Amino acid sequence: MVIVRSPASATVVNAISMGKGSAFGIKLYVTADVTVLNYDSDKDIECRFKSLDDPNMDSELVELCIRMVYDELNKYDNFNLKNICLKVETKSDIPPGSGLSSSSAASNSVVYATFLLLLEESGMTREDVDISEWDLLNIGIDASLDVGVTKTGSFDDATASFYGGWKVTNNYNREILHDYLVDYSKVLIYIPNKSLYTAQSDVKAMQTLAPLVEIAFSYAMKKNIEKALTLNGFLFCVALNVDSQVSMDALKAGAKAAGLSGTGSAYSILVDDSTDIDEIKSALSKYPGKLVETEPDNVGSVVLDNL
Repeated sequence: MVIVRSPASATVVNAISMGKGSAFGIKLYVTADVTVLNYDSDKDIECRFKSLDDPNMDSELVELCIRMVYDELNKYDNFNLKNICLKVETKSDIPPGSGLSSSSAASNSVVYATFLLLLEESGMTREDVDISEWDLLNIGIDASLDVGVTKTGSFDDATASFYGGWKVTNNYNREILHDYLVDYSKVLIYIPNKSLYTAQSDVKAMQTLAPLVEIAFSYAMKKNIEKALTLNGFLFCVALNVDSQVSMDALKAGAKAAGLSGTGSAYSILVDDSTDIDEIKSALSKYPGKLVETEPDNVGSVVLDNL
């Protein structure tokens, strides 16, 4: 059994407009528990997947992640596992369709846990294969693109989830341009009572705003998370016809930055030690949904158990 936990991420700049983006890890998590069920499969590898939060969750992304990890390991002569059936269970703090990178966190945790388990089952170690954490990250991104849960590969979200911290990226080139830490101890996440899925978003509307999103991106490149996050959030509220009043109310109540995360539905709000966080909570209490108080995650994906 291998258990891996990967954090969600909040958007600083959405990459859909121009292929460059920025995100930072937050302490909401997807945890993947992967074990060997049996060696009776009529395939090289298959899985029995269960989401402990949503029994009806589609299994396509998880199944593809596992298949791609297996195929990568199967390139090595001393890897000889066949007919293996895995049991995969995930548990998530992240509502799907919230814009908090639940898919990236899921793919990161499943890929990492499956890789470690298959190595162990085959009697191999990480020293026996030329597969890096960067390679594992890219397996999850490729799987997400193939399944269609992302428009750009979500490289900004995936790197923030895998490595933690605040990443500024070129998604199309899969390049980390800057790697920062978030200088805030608290993050508020407002999650409305609805989901908005990236695959269903109006890409043309978002790409129309590219010249303005470029300004937000330039702030991120200069390590100005407050201006980048807030400007990006307002721009994407316009593009997606989503209410921006949540952000405005949070800013009026003392938040240092506030904006839509991803394509929604969640909003991320940065709070420093001088801010009266209860005042912000009070200002947003009129909105249906829930308000989650959390922190930046600067650690990324972590192995919780490897038995």
